[in-house]
Amino acid sequence: MSIPRLLPGLFLALLLGLAAVGAAATPYAARLQVSALTLAIVLGMALGNAVGARMPASSAAGVAFAQRSLLRAGVVLYGLRISYQQIAAIGPGALVLDLAIVGSTLALGLWIGRRWLGLDRDTALLTACGSAICGAAAVLATERVVRAEPGKVAIAIASVVLFGTLDIFLYPLVFPHLGLAPLEFGVYAGATVHEVAQVVAVGSAIGPQAADTAVVVKLTRVLLLVPFLFALGGWEARRGGERGAISVPWFALAFVGVCAFNSVVALPAALRAAMLDLDTLLLATAMAALGLETRFARLRALGPKPLLLALLLFGWLVVGGYGLTRVLA
Repeated sequence: MSIPRLLPGLFLALLLGLAAVGAAATPYAARLQVSALTLAIVLGMALGNAVGARMPASSAAGVAFAQRSLLRAGVVLYGLRISYQQIAAIGPGALVLDLAIVGSTLALGLWIGRRWLGLDRDTALLTACGSAICGAAAVLATERVVRAEPGKVAIAIASVVLFGTLDIFLYPLVFPHLGLAPLEFGVYAGATVHEVAQVVAVGSAIGPQAADTAVVVKLTRVLLLVPFLFALGGWEARRGGERGAISVPWFALAFVGVCAFNSVVALPAALRAAMLDLDTLLLATAMAALGLETRFARLRALGPKPLLLALLLFGWLVVGGYGLTRVLA
């Protein structure tokens, strides 16, 4: 894709990201514990819904690039905040929790979607994997295996984006009432919030310890996408269908590599600070782009059943995930 085609939408998302970073640095935002990522998605949603269909078509390519590529670049750079010493400190309970969350959410999504709501298999599967693993990225990766219709993919992405966005505002509000320490809350958020960037936003609203822990737990959960896709591809082959291309979440593997680098190499303080500032801007720009595409009119057009399934899975992640966190982690 040519760079000039990306510039209009990318510049718009970058402006919103810069505005969010600047606003988050004000004393008022600091008192409210509002992160740049939360402000970025709010600004994006406000502009996207205010302009609606009048948004220039020329911005679409750049906005999509920010949602995908800048988000993944930001996640990779986030590895500079984390070392394997921190990962070891979290303990094996977090991995067990991730496995329990992913397995139970996939099973519930397919059972409720097919048995209770009468949804077709692809819609139920795409919504369930988006809720269970890593939001829109999991939906798109799964679509490459099952080759679902574009409309079903759009429904699943919109529903998980909606409820993942609600996580950003809900989790910091309930944190004082959960009886969890910041590290424990990070485990809970990483195991239950939909998107990687949303996990970063939730954790950042509580503090660095919660944010770092949440991202480690979340990226472990993202890595579970790989065995899920291989298992799904094998199941599709046994059903007699053609095996689709399996999309490996390279950004999660790169994140692991950056964590390893950060564990053994000490960057100069000024360089490390500049890289972390760049990381915050990349993630804020990606969140703004995500907000630009979260249109209330589109969500209303999806119909009630896919949204109901996503709502029920959202409730399971918030409530059931909290119970599993207290037991396992």
